[in-house]
Amino acid sequence: MLTVRNLVKIYPGPVTALQGVNLEVPRGMYGLLGPNGAGKSTFMKIVSGLLEPTSGEVELDGQDVLADPMAVRSKLGYLPQDFGFYPSLSGEKMLTYLLRLKGVEAPGGMKKLVAGLLERVNLSFAATRKVKGYSGGMRQRLGIAQAIAGNPSLVIVDEPTAGLDPEERHRFYRILAELAADRTVLLSTHIVEDVAVLCPRFAVISKGRLVAETTPRGARESLQGRIFEGTGTNEELDRLKNDFLVTQAILVEGQNRVRVYVGDGNPPPGFVAAEPTLEDAYMALVNEVDRKDPAPVAAGGTP
Repeated sequence: MLTVRNLVKIYPGPVTALQGVNLEVPRGMYGLLGPNGAGKSTFMKIVSGLLEPTSGEVELDGQDVLADPMAVRSKLGYLPQDFGFYPSLSGEKMLTYLLRLKGVEAPGGMKKLVAGLLERVNLSFAATRKVKGYSGGMRQRLGIAQAIAGNPSLVIVDEPTAGLDPEERHRFYRILAELAADRTVLLSTHIVEDVAVLCPRFAVISKGRLVAETTPRGARESLQGRIFEGTGTNEELDRLKNDFLVTQAILVEGQNRVRVYVGDGNPPPGFVAAEPTLEDAYMALVNEVDRKDPAPVAAGGTP
């Protein structure tokens, strides 16, 4: 289990990226959902031992990550948001290089280990192909291969599906789901679909604060009777944004189909009750933080 207590990170400026985050992440898939700049990447870097917090505690299976990051590094795999490769190397050579850098042991030989990892992430067919010819999804799968080398108990993936096409995204979902069967996988994302598909539990972070810790079903049920849907012109949409929280506005046959959150009071004329979605819940939670604290205080990385 990953346990985080009172985690604070303040960058020079000062910019407060994390404001006393408390979280317990059990075995299995767990989501950390929040907008860009919410503090997710800062959180991930601290948990992985790559960044020192201003204050707080991080424990992995009872071991203090902050006191001795090297002691727990063998238990941890990390796929950062921006993962660099040497484009002229083949997939197998790139992975071999990364595993040697990480000091991963290969009792049966490095070649056998690399082949097994590539097979696990469905890249055996491209083992000898240069990385510069890989698609975005293939690069992410190669990144996951290095992250799971050594069979870590915790795998951290930061915005892994950003920029992937739908087919690659769903292929990547299956790999992550398989990994979570026997370890903790912490998924950081701003894409609601990632959480809806993969995570039985998740937390929402906004402006460096943990604003909710719940399940997809629980988040949706909390909005029962508060989500309404209707149509309107562009001018009507502007008025709706002034009076309500608009959780979604899309064009359908040339008309704006709009979903609004109604906390108290009456819905707009012509709007009817709708079944809440996880996106509705996410928008409502983040908006609540923005309403209480409109000043930007969080950052995802060092200014």
